[in-house]
Amino acid sequence: MAFIRDKKEELTGFQNGAMPGEMTDCQSDFAMVYRVDDSTPERIAKYREWGYVIHLMTGIAWGHYQDYLYGKWDGREHWDEAQTDRFGNQILHNRDIPYMVPTVSFCDYLTEKLKIAVDLGVEAIHVEEPEFWDRGGYSEAFKREYRLYYREDWKAPHESVDAKYKCSKLKAYLYTRAIDRISSALKEYAMIKYGRALRFYVPTHSLVNYTQWKIVSPEGKLADIPAVDGCIAQVWTGTSRERNWYNGRFAERTFETAFLEYGVMQELVKGTGRTMWFLNDPIEDNPIFDWTDYRENYLRTITASLLHPLVNQYEICPWPNRVFYEKYPKGRDDAQPIPPEYATILNNMFQTLGSMETRGDANIRVGILAGDCQLYQREYPDCEFSEAVKERVGTVLVEDDALVKRFETELMKTDAPDRELMLKFMASNAFPAFFSLAMPLLKAGVPVRPVLLDNARRYVGYLDDYDVLLMSYEYMKPDYPDINAAIAEWVRRGGQLIYVGDGFDPFHGIRSWWTGKYPTAAEHLYEMLGVAPEKEKEIFGCGKGTAAIWRINPSVFSFSKENGEALREFFAEVLAKQGKTAEYRNYLLMERGNYTVAAVMDESVSDGPLTLDGLYTDMYAPDFAVLHGVTLRPGENKLLLNYERIKNETLCVVGTSVRVNALEEADGAVVASVRGAADFRAYVRLRVPFVPSSAEIDGKPCELSYDEDTRTALVRFESVMGEREIVIR
Repeated sequence: MAFIRDKKEELTGFQNGAMPGEMTDCQSDFAMVYRVDDSTPERIAKYREWGYVIHLMTGIAWGHYQDYLYGKWDGREHWDEAQTDRFGNQILHNRDIPYMVPTVSFCDYLTEKLKIAVDLGVEAIHVEEPEFWDRGGYSEAFKREYRLYYREDWKAPHESVDAKYKCSKLKAYLYTRAIDRISSALKEYAMIKYGRALRFYVPTHSLVNYTQWKIVSPEGKLADIPAVDGCIAQVWTGTSRERNWYNGRFAERTFETAFLEYGVMQELVKGTGRTMWFLNDPIEDNPIFDWTDYRENYLRTITASLLHPLVNQYEICPWPNRVFYEKYPKGRDDAQPIPPEYATILNNMFQTLGSMETRGDANIRVGILAGDCQLYQREYPDCEFSEAVKERVGTVLVEDDALVKRFETELMKTDAPDRELMLKFMASNAFPAFFSLAMPLLKAGVPVRPVLLDNARRYVGYLDDYDVLLMSYEYMKPDYPDINAAIAEWVRRGGQLIYVGDGFDPFHGIRSWWTGKYPTAAEHLYEMLGVAPEKEKEIFGCGKGTAAIWRINPSVFSFSKENGEALREFFAEVLAKQGKTAEYRNYLLMERGNYTVAAVMDESVSDGPLTLDGLYTDMYAPDFAVLHGVTLRPGENKLLLNYERIKNETLCVVGTSVRVNALEEADGAVVASVRGAADFRAYVRLRVPFVPSSAEIDGKPCELSYDEDTRTALVRFESVMGEREIVIR
């Protein structure tokens, strides 16, 4: 009975900055009370009264820190620490809330502020979103940090690739230092004053999304901070709907992007014993969409997260107040509150996510290398462009309609792209050099996962979980030469490497460890592999493995269907060198514990449906509908309870909208103790050991139906907040 557990397991949680409400008693294991303010003690007390394990969350890059900014804290104003762009504009999260340069002074301020939370007895602290915008790096505080770190005068990031790269690396260092300093100080404070261990977590967007949005943040570097106990993967519709190019078409691909985002986040804690929660958001930060959009994309991201089975802990709902109390699309006359059916589905998923098991993921054996270093080169400096196009430098956004049109008309349909236009394409939010390698395989049913480059040197045997790796140094540069040595050793032991790159990227010219010895870091990799490619496309034997080199800009694989197919053909050719066959299909499918997780993709190698035989319950249906066989068409996804997996169970929870705290059979009846939020239609489907005749909740009759094929009883009732008892006779 996986649905029944102790809240101390902390498998599920939510964050909320408002006072608790009856509709937002989401019945997860822990509640993250957001920010420290005058209401924090009351909010903590209420959630504790309701039985939650208490965490606290606050922003580390931005927040309501006016007492610090205006000098109330230490008598000195700190507005010079606001992140600033090249034109002198402060980068703001909201009015009077800038993104901060995390100076030592700011770290000390946050530490003192968060000691209040420790005094209030929280068990864990989360500092979310350590973010330094790529377009920042011009404030006086940052210039001071530059001089201290590099022991030389600050150089404007837009003046050269070397200055841009060095400034970006410093940004990552500053937030690494901030997290290390704050977490260590608070843990020491909790231990000395209260004799208890405080846990410390970092909720953060994925490396994929931060690269798309051009935000520098320590991602893989979190592994090097001893006091960090884990992370929350902040992946949701708002990040995953970011458009990308595939088959020459610029579009949202929420499921596929979410799959890549969750995949790289799993790698942050893999093999470390640290905790990772996957976030799923029923709506998103942008309030302009309707409930149909939010629901469809929520289920896409849920499905994508479940296809990474090494993680079974979830943040089930950030900001539940905005989900259950507000209307959408905001600002429109036809704005509506949450539809009743969607409210039920959400409460269903809040409980279902707590029932997930972990399992090995032997079916994911293909990786694409990614790293923090890809965050350091997201814009090209002025010197790479002619005077005619410099006005767009520093503000390259792929959402610009005119730029998208140029990509479509001038770039996608030519074999020899204009150099400057290609630079703009590579620097766009679409992040094509990465997605052009990942999408042709993922869309063909190959569950490719981003693999962290620096972990190859951080952990012995880290790459051994993968049979095939794709990589390119056109969108990232290795910080250390032993990364190449680790990759080469993996190949010699039997791995198959596909390297794609032609040296086009100007950041090959930064001053680094390969400077003066090799034209690019890729040439050093070839030397480590013992190969000397001369043709555009070659495949070499390397020890027990294979090294395949394709001297081409990876971005071109997004130009057309034909280019994407060419990458798949090369992938199949490489696999054949070791007697393997590339299996292409239009779906991802996984058996996970009692569940079957399936997603059928459009834009794939076929447009046929996926048919699953068997007896299932649809976990995405509000009433946990029983299905005799399932057919999914392109664009559809499902989470299914497979009755074959529980055929020997006589009493268990199949699906529930409310938390089941106890379930037992006694005196010819099944009794369930439950608790849920208020004001929604609730369903509980139970496998029961007899054919039921009646059901009641708190002594009053409730609706009941029975399915003979699954031996399950379904009860229906209006949920109210508080402890309740269901009896099935």
